[in-house]
Amino acid sequence: MRDEIEPRLFWAGTTLVMVAVAAFLLVQLSAWPPHEDETLALFVGRGSLAELLDTVLGQRGGAPLHFLFAWLVAHLGGGLTCLRLLSALFAVASIPVVALLAARLAGRTIALATTALVAGSWILLFHGIYARMYSLFLLTSALSYLALLIAVDRGGRRQWIIWGVAVLAAVATHPYGALVLASQGCYVLLRRTRLRESVPAFAAVGLAGIPFWYTDLVLAGRFDVGVGVGAGGARRASPFSVLRYLADVAGDFTAGWRPVLVLVLVMAGWGLWRLARTRPATAMLVGVVFALPTLALLLARFGESTSPESRHLIFALPFFALIVAAGIVELARRRFPAAPMLAAMALAGLLSAEIAWARDKTPPLFSGDPQARVQAREAASAWLASVSASNDVLFGYEPVYLGAWERSRNVSRTVVPRADARLALEVLRKAPRPLGRGVWLFDAAENNNFAPMLTIPLRLPWPEGEFEGRIFGPYLIIRTKEPSVTPRKYLEQASQVMILGKSLLIGDADVNFVTVRRAAYRLERSVPRSFSSSSR
Repeated sequence: MRDEIEPRLFWAGTTLVMVAVAAFLLVQLSAWPPHEDETLALFVGRGSLAELLDTVLGQRGGAPLHFLFAWLVAHLGGGLTCLRLLSALFAVASIPVVALLAARLAGRTIALATTALVAGSWILLFHGIYARMYSLFLLTSALSYLALLIAVDRGGRRQWIIWGVAVLAAVATHPYGALVLASQGCYVLLRRTRLRESVPAFAAVGLAGIPFWYTDLVLAGRFDVGVGVGAGGARRASPFSVLRYLADVAGDFTAGWRPVLVLVLVMAGWGLWRLARTRPATAMLVGVVFALPTLALLLARFGESTSPESRHLIFALPFFALIVAAGIVELARRRFPAAPMLAAMALAGLLSAEIAWARDKTPPLFSGDPQARVQAREAASAWLASVSASNDVLFGYEPVYLGAWERSRNVSRTVVPRADARLALEVLRKAPRPLGRGVWLFDAAENNNFAPMLTIPLRLPWPEGEFEGRIFGPYLIIRTKEPSVTPRKYLEQASQVMILGKSLLIGDADVNFVTVRRAAYRLERSVPRSFSSSSR
C-alpha cells in the first residue's frame, strides 16, 4: 500500500510502545488490590501436577494453561506478585506479535497505529496486571492468527504444525479459544486457499484438543451455559442485549463514553470499508472474527449467574484496533493539506481517551489501594498465618488467605469455593476428616458492597457461642472455636455467618448464602435418612 513507513521506523515505534507498556505495568504492578480470582489459581496450584489437572480438567473446567503457570509459580516459591509479573510479560510480548499480525494484514503504517491503540486499551493495561489468563489469551490467539496467515500464504507441513501448536495454546488458555479456531476455519474456507493442506491440520487440532473440549463442557455444565433450550432458568440473549454487549466490548477496547464510542465506531466502519476495497482477505478475516462470537452469543443460553464480559473477546482486540487505525490512516491520506494533522490529532485524542477510560473504569489501577486497607490486609494475613491449622476449612479464595499462606505453609489447603454449590460440597466431602475449624472472611471495602467502607461496622465480641471474630480495618475474620467435624455442621455454621454478612450489607454474603444452602440441600438429598439422623 502507498505511503508505507520504513521498516526501521516501524520497529522503532513498536519498541517504544513496548517500553511504555512495560514501564506502566511494572510501576503499577501492585496498585490494583488482589482479587480472589487471582488467588484461586495459586491455591489450586499448591498441590501436585496430577491434582492440578484433576481439579481443572475434571472438576472446575476451563482452559488449564494459566493454571499450569500458576502451579509453576507456586512450586517455585512465588506468590501473587510473580503471577502478575507473568501477566505483564505476556501483555508486553503481545505487542510485537500484534504489530506483525497487523502489518501482514494491512501494512506497516496501519500496523503501527494499531499497535499504539492496542497498547493504550484498558483491556490490555488492566489484564496486563490482573493475574488471570487474559493477557496470555491475547498473546496466544494473536500468535495463532499470525501463524495461520503465514501457513495460508506459504504452505508447507512445518508452517501448519507451527499454527497447530499456536492455536492449541490459545484453546488451552481460554474456552473462547474455540471461537478463535472456528474463525480461522471459516477464513480458510472462505478464502479457498490451501484447503487440501489445511484439512489434515484442522483435523489434527480437533483431535489433540479433545481434553480441552471436555473441560470446556465441564465448565459450561457448572454455570449452565450451552445451546438450545435448557432447564434451570437458563435463558437466551436477545439481539438487543448482544448488540449492547458488543458496544460495551468496543468501549472497553477504546473508550466507552457514548460520544467517543460513536466516533470510534464510525471510524472503524470506514476503515473496514476501505480494507474491503483494498485488502478483501483482511476484511474477510475481521468479519468472521466478529461474526462468529455474535452468532454464538445469539444461540447460547446462559445460567442465571453468568454473562459474558468484554475481556472474553480480548482475542478480537487487534482486529478492532486494526479497522479503527485503518480509518485514521485513511483520513491522513485524504487529498487536503490538513489531513495528516487531523489524523495525528485523532490518533492522539483516541489514545488519551483510552487512558482516561482506563482511569475512570478502574481508578485503583492508577491510584492504588488505600494504604489503610493494604496495612489491614497485611495485618489480617499475618494474624491468620500465626493461628492457622492445616485442617482448617477456608471459605472463598480470599487474598488474605493467600497472604497468610505466603507467610506460613501451615495454612490449610482446603478452600470451599463460594459460587458453586456442587463444587463446594465436593470439596467438603474430599477434605480430610474430621474437618477442622471453619474460617470465613468479609471485606467491607469491596466495590460490590452496598456501601464500601474501610471499617467493619461491628462491635466485638461477636458472635457468641461457637464463633469468635477478629477485625482488621475493613476485614472481619470469623472462626469457629471448635472443629466443624462434619460437612453438615460446617454448612450450618456457614449459613449463620452469611446471615451476619447480609446484616452488614456485604455484597458477597447474598451469593454465598445461596451457595451454602444449596450445598446443604444437596447433602441432605444424597445421604440416606437413617444415616443422616444418626450423624447429627
